Amino acid sequence: MEKTTNDVTTAQAAVLGLQHLLAMYAGAVAVPLLIGQALNFTSEQMTYLISIDIFMCGVATLLQLVVTKYFGIGLPVVLGCAIQAVAPLIMIGSNKGIGAMYGSIIAAGVVIVLIAGMFSKVKKLFPPLVTGTVITTIGLTLIPVAIEKMGGGSAASKEFGSLENLGLAFFTIILILLTQILGKGFVQSISVLVGLVGGTLLAVAMGMVSFDIIHEAQWVHIPQPFYFGKPIFDISSIILMVIISIVSMVESTGVYFALGDITGKHIGEEELKRGYRAEGLAVILGGIFNTFPYTGFSQNVGLVQLSGIKTRKPVFFSAAFLITLGLLPKIGAMAQMIPEPVLGGGMLVMFGMVAVQGMRMLAKVDFNNDKNLLIVAVSIGFGLGFAIMPELFQKMPETISMFAGNGIVMSSLIAIVLNVSLNGLSAGEETA
Repeated sequence: MEKTTNDVTTAQAAVLGLQHLLAMYAGAVAVPLLIGQALNFTSEQMTYLISIDIFMCGVATLLQLVVTKYFGIGLPVVLGCAIQAVAPLIMIGSNKGIGAMYGSIIAAGVVIVLIAGMFSKVKKLFPPLVTGTVITTIGLTLIPVAIEKMGGGSAASKEFGSLENLGLAFFTIILILLTQILGKGFVQSISVLVGLVGGTLLAVAMGMVSFDIIHEAQWVHIPQPFYFGKPIFDISSIILMVIISIVSMVESTGVYFALGDITGKHIGEEELKRGYRAEGLAVILGGIFNTFPYTGFSQNVGLVQLSGIKTRKPVFFSAAFLITLGLLPKIGAMAQMIPEPVLGGGMLVMFGMVAVQGMRMLAKVDFNNDKNLLIVAVSIGFGLGFAIMPELFQKMPETISMFAGNGIVMSSLIAIVLNVSLNGLSAGEETA
């Protein structure tokens, strides 16, 4: 039986919120880790970067949860740092400096807020045919990330694919499946959390978990605007970041429609406009507090689908937890103790659910029309193929190869272009 808002108590919502937090935590901290390491940040700077990143994830999520006249889409969506921004930001930071990197983020956020109204009017470009294709591609392209984590996090590591790593990953998956099959009601809805906690406890017993990260973390951390200095507004950097932000808006659109489909909420121009504005405001704040651009996280869509809890209440708790963790690094460090194979096991299930949600949206499409079959086939083929082999475009200019090597971006663009070319805009008026 599907749960409703009345089925969830405050305590249960808090536990579900913790599950959402653990689901997105690795993806959220991956961006500051990758960028900070590439730009040779000190350990003190890295501590700030990760803490403020987690804090701002909570703030960005709140901006989407709380619906006002101008901001907030009001869906159970969790926002985190956009992974597609990593390579461009490293390029800007390396060539133009840290100030230009954060100046481009602030400017891109302003542009998102300004174009939100116009962008929301292109809703007809996202019928079930397109959104279903994009969501399916998102899920399928993320599965290799989960597989790599199941092996230990890096295929280059000597321990990759060890019996210990595989044992932890499959133990986590089995625990999630057993909880789903044997559990009832609320217990069934937190199956991923049960798997992550159970897998981590087994890893502790196996001596695979270090508590050093907790000892090294500070007790309290206060967000500080322009921690890395004043922003620099470089035109070329701003243009690049605006393009990346528009790509994030396309991905977020897919997330919004998927959540709207799951929760039964109609997503129209006004809802999209408020959602884009909230995302733009989050990006502006990210630049001011020296973190990164934000977008809707697909893995949490899988959790909403898997748990059956469609209310925003658990995500409010997630936002509160994220803000608290950002202020209390020692507590936040506890989530970093989850071993990579355990995270990989949980991610495999969640990313699979994202792909299935996309397939459910595609089930509404008329596949007696050969054009629709062709659009889905080519779009998913391009998306998966280019994501698996981004080196295909290594001889292209860096800007082109950066976009072409992103499977989600290419799948989105191909699906939109083919649908408009073969079906026309009138086919886009029906939405999920």
